[in-house]
Amino acid sequence: MDQLLPSLPKSRTEPDGSAVIRVLTYNIRSLRDDEEALARVIRACAPDLVFVQEAPRFFRWRKHAARLAAKCDLVVLGGGATAAGPLLLSSLRVFVERTEDVLLPRTPGLHRRGFATAVVRIGGARAGLVCAHLSLDRTERRAQADLLLDRVGALDTPYGIVAGDVNEGPDGPAFGQLAGTLQDCWSVAPWGGETTFPAAAPGLRIDGIFATKGVEVLGCGVPAGLPGVAAADLLAATDHLPVLAALRLDAAR
Repeated sequence: MDQLLPSLPKSRTEPDGSAVIRVLTYNIRSLRDDEEALARVIRACAPDLVFVQEAPRFFRWRKHAARLAAKCDLVVLGGGATAAGPLLLSSLRVFVERTEDVLLPRTPGLHRRGFATAVVRIGGARAGLVCAHLSLDRTERRAQADLLLDRVGALDTPYGIVAGDVNEGPDGPAFGQLAGTLQDCWSVAPWGGETTFPAAAPGLRIDGIFATKGVEVLGCGVPAGLPGVAAADLLAATDHLPVLAALRLDAAR
């Protein structure tokens, strides 16, 4: 029997326009596994925003992304092949101001990387989003962490939310750079599980959600044991475990 987690705050807009949102990050391995199990996990997490890594990038990739979004009662914001894999999904609660897919400098012999970015409003709060999947190469990964932080700043929003597959743990230089500048949401308010890879026997925390100062982190972690999230579905969906966070954003003053 799956062990149940303590409750995580649900999405809501407060009377003053402040927003409590649920943010999910998930490496879906190009939908090569059990798509129905993946959709069940995402729906059970009830996210407002989903930061996807390894979205389909080849034949009819837009169709595949739209199908997954529909199965999860979400819509596609941006990203996918045009961002080299990162993809942003959202609920209809989210109002989109603009999106931009960013391709990063390519190192010969290594996979091309990119960011899916957006500026959104939820209730009276405005936030910039960056979804990333950093390089397998340590040197390139560290440089990409700097580019990611530059991109967050360039969005010029009161709040920034970054999520993705860092491809290294908290003791690595790229992860450390992100956590030194942004809030590492799991460290701030741990909830649920910590490690994310590999799904069958997780021993590494290489997936994370980060937020700029001013975002209140209400809880963050792997949602194993969340009602509706079955252990069998987590194993069947992909080779990573997801990370779910509840964040509170004050309304613009």
